[in-house]
Amino acid sequence: MDVHERYTHGHHESVLRSHEWRTLANSGAYFAHLLTPGMRVLDVGSGPGTISAEIAQRVAPGTLVGVDGSAEIVERASRLARERGVENVSFRTGDAYRLDFPDATFDLVHAHQLLQHLADPVAVLREFRRVLRPGGHVVARDVDWGGTMWAPLLPGLAEWMRINQTVQRANGGEPFAGRMLRAWALEAGFASVQSSASVWCFASDEERRWWGELWSERVRESDFGRHARDHDVATDEQLALAADAWMEWSRTPSGWYAMPHGEIVARR
Repeated sequence: MDVHERYTHGHHESVLRSHEWRTLANSGAYFAHLLTPGMRVLDVGSGPGTISAEIAQRVAPGTLVGVDGSAEIVERASRLARERGVENVSFRTGDAYRLDFPDATFDLVHAHQLLQHLADPVAVLREFRRVLRPGGHVVARDVDWGGTMWAPLLPGLAEWMRINQTVQRANGGEPFAGRMLRAWALEAGFASVQSSASVWCFASDEERRWWGELWSERVRESDFGRHARDHDVATDEQLALAADAWMEWSRTPSGWYAMPHGEIVARR
């Protein structure tokens, strides 16, 4: 399959800080009830492994295999698992379009914030379905950037969102993925698809400082800014406006930010 896509954010430390904040509680509550001891789980786009390690602990003595496209991130996730003493998890590099596993291998396949970055998410969901055992579940969660909300209505944050959505589409992804998950899963051939939604919200002084500083740095220093320039989506001045707006937002006591996510639990 010939696909053309680039991961918008890359693996700058500012990106990984947000990824390592993710837990089963704040990112996987919609499927946590499905996890039982003895399950075999596949986590595709496992990143630094924080959610993966928690899932592995829930399914022990079962196992979890995490797959990511970056060897550097696979090593980081492996190190985190060793530090936490989670022994029933392993990580490897791989391609979501061509998973290196036989048919009907896993009881559950998990993907968090992955499908939004893919040029052909339906093909990947079909691949998830292929490696899923009869009666198993595919669970996926993605942000919907079209529904993201913030206050105050700073012009720099509106510019940031314009850049964000345009860059992601230029890189082959879909910024409105959250609302598309159900349609993609049905097109991929799943017989049953349950849908839900949940929201991340950042509003306290500590949350605003962490999120605003993180995003200001991401705009300036991660692949996000480089891709914006590569695609002629934003100038250095426009990126600086967006980065400064995040810092202004972080210092505003009334600042509030919410990210809606679509979720699916699909059965073959």
